[in-house]
Amino acid sequence: MIAMLAASQGLNADDPSFWMPLAFMALLFVVIAAGMVLDGFDLGVGILLQLAPEHERGRMMSLLSPWRDANEFWLLLGMGLFAAAFPFAWGAVLGKLYGPLTCMVLGVVLRSVAFEFRIRARNEMKPRWIFAFWAGSLITAFGQGMMLGRIATGYQSDAGYGWFSVFVGLCAVAAYVLLGAAWLVMRVDGDLQRRAANWARHAIRWTAVGMVSIAVTLGLANAGIFYKWSNIAHLSLAATVWLLMLAGFVAVEMLLARLPGRADRFSWLPFVLSVSLFLLMLSGLAYSLFPYLILDDMTLWDGAGALGSMRLVMAGAVVGIPVVLVFNILAYRSVFGKERAPVPLLPPPG
Repeated sequence: MIAMLAASQGLNADDPSFWMPLAFMALLFVVIAAGMVLDGFDLGVGILLQLAPEHERGRMMSLLSPWRDANEFWLLLGMGLFAAAFPFAWGAVLGKLYGPLTCMVLGVVLRSVAFEFRIRARNEMKPRWIFAFWAGSLITAFGQGMMLGRIATGYQSDAGYGWFSVFVGLCAVAAYVLLGAAWLVMRVDGDLQRRAANWARHAIRWTAVGMVSIAVTLGLANAGIFYKWSNIAHLSLAATVWLLMLAGFVAVEMLLARLPGRADRFSWLPFVLSVSLFLLMLSGLAYSLFPYLILDDMTLWDGAGALGSMRLVMAGAVVGIPVVLVFNILAYRSVFGKERAPVPLLPPPG
């Protein structure tokens, strides 16, 4: 299969001009997946702030503190890798996604500023910065969803496709709410855990609607993708993916209905299953679009930069990414643990 793909591009499988764009695309997939999941629960908790009781909002933001710096890194790394590895695609893709990307970047900046200013603000000003963090989270999630909707429709700009992108943006907000609420279910106990389980149960239904809508639209908007999934040689793969996603949605719903309570020892499982659903959706999207950066217009090899430039970027990635991974492993080592109660300060002796 690899040899056939290389031959279709007029290259050999062992030619760096063939495999380096593939290596960069695999690396970009890992970065996007990491950002979607690890920054996803951060976004979800931010969106949930205005639904939580006022006295719980500061606690929810404090829970995010160990991961804030690490979460902001994934977006920058992904955009940098894409621009460096695929410079001929960068301008074309940016032009088609200008609105959603602008929305997303504005949200990320607002979130970062609001989080830092809340820590340093006077008590009477903290609610305003919490509101700003909520607004930034909502804008970022909606922008990402609109971007996904534009990609799923092949960047078509008719009115109906525009409304579809708005709909996917709203479903993306629900998907991040699911991820954030499932993370809270795993991290906290008591009333906040009960509220989080209820939020997650509402969000999972719209998450399912959004994922199904993207899958159906991908097939209807492009005959090649429809053939790729409906071809008898690939029907078993398509059936497996759909069954896994259905099982994941049902399992999360059933677990959340029993939390808090008898299933409390499995409070980590809704989060793990939600992450699995995100990864399945992202893998299906990557499989549908491969090997195109812009459907039916630009392949990986068309958008790739000069071989010398790619070698330089790859050398930097080989050195830098392991360092980043070690940092993130250290930062995320307690992501699955229950919240630790603060240790009370002892009064001074005498």
